[in-house]
Amino acid sequence: MHKEQQLLPFISNAKLFLAVETVLTRIKNATKDDRDFYKNSVDPFSAIFDASSAGISLKDWIGQEKARQRQKTLQNAVGEFHKVIIGSVTGWENLPVGKIIDVENIERKIIAEIKNKYNTTKGSDKKGLYDNLKFALKGEYKGYIAYYVEIIPKSGAIYNKTFKPSDNKTKVNRKSNKNIRRIDGSSFYEIVTGDKNALEELYNVLPTAICKIQNGNKSHDYSLEPLFHKLYNKAFKNNKWVTLA
Repeated sequence: MHKEQQLLPFISNAKLFLAVETVLTRIKNATKDDRDFYKNSVDPFSAIFDASSAGISLKDWIGQEKARQRQKTLQNAVGEFHKVIIGSVTGWENLPVGKIIDVENIERKIIAEIKNKYNTTKGSDKKGLYDNLKFALKGEYKGYIAYYVEIIPKSGAIYNKTFKPSDNKTKVNRKSNKNIRRIDGSSFYEIVTGDKNALEELYNVLPTAICKIQNGNKSHDYSLEPLFHKLYNKAFKNNKWVTLA
């Protein structure tokens, strides 16, 4: 009997496929019912201005707005995807919704809050994120290192530095703490797996995993498209290293 090839060294195929399938299902469900579109309190004033400035009909505007809302659902689903993947690596645990943090590694004394993109959390809300991490380090996670992870960094930057968000009311940055850090996704995946290319390897096997889930439909093998590697390189390979602090 032919043994299935292991796609990644740090997670089983079964767990990888389940994580990918969960994302695909959430996206599919988000497109099923048009009635959900109007549950989100569509702003008719914005619709008129937006459609006018774009030179499109209101029907076309609705199509674009639906796509925007699906993108928001997708971004949330992909953020959860990374938590599940990281939580599936040996020694790591993806914690239930409602916890102050997302993932933990008790043996290595690491906790992390994971966001899919550098702008997922508004600047004014980042101080609250810092405060949550600081609170966690004073309690059951005393002696740990806490990371605020931005999977997709701004301008492809690579960084692992102290997290000092500004308080929009006092205009003063939170106090620097060497154990509360801000880090890009590629660098954090390296910490998690010990492999500096782990995030890129995950990206590279996604078309295979998606193809497998969709019953071998090669029309969805995006690795065959010239843009496949270019998109990743644009997001992560700016080679701009931010000095550790």
